[in-house]
Amino acid sequence: MSQTTQDSSSRAKSPLRYIVMALVAGVIVCTGYFAFGGTQDAPDVTFTLLSGQKISTATDLKGKVYLVNFWATSCETCMKEMPQMIDTYNKFKGRGLEFVAVAMNYDAPMYVTNYAQTRNLPFKVAMDDGSAAKQFDNMQLTPTTFVIDKDGKILKRYVGEPTFAELDKLLDKALGSA
Repeated sequence: MSQTTQDSSSRAKSPLRYIVMALVAGVIVCTGYFAFGGTQDAPDVTFTLLSGQKISTATDLKGKVYLVNFWATSCETCMKEMPQMIDTYNKFKGRGLEFVAVAMNYDAPMYVTNYAQTRNLPFKVAMDDGSAAKQFDNMQLTPTTFVIDKDGKILKRYVGEPTFAELDKLLDKALGSA
């Protein structure tokens, strides 16, 4: 047997190789859990509303259950889900739900303003300069909705249109008997 064959044969049987592979797999699983499965704090973000008013997650929304919905007027799914988002907000606002609809930085401000006014959007509408989406894990897909609890933890991230029955149950639980 040649030296090369002998070296590769002994390397394949080395327990150290399997230990390293197991450790790498463990790190990947833990990272995935904390990135996607574990509870994550909502970022401290300041939104600029269409009115020019600023609203901060760290102060204005602290201690409240709120939704942050990233959307665009050019997004078909966003336009399809918006009436149900309005219904969801109207259903839970009396129990303290806050809602910020954040238009993406590529959306024309006049389109966003026109849409918000003609549809009488009952919740806060903000224009993003790109910083809010970046702080929410570099969010790029619309619609994406984050559900944040009273402790500032992200309970759920919906990419695409949420299952509204599931969203209602989640909000009902998060709002408690307020």
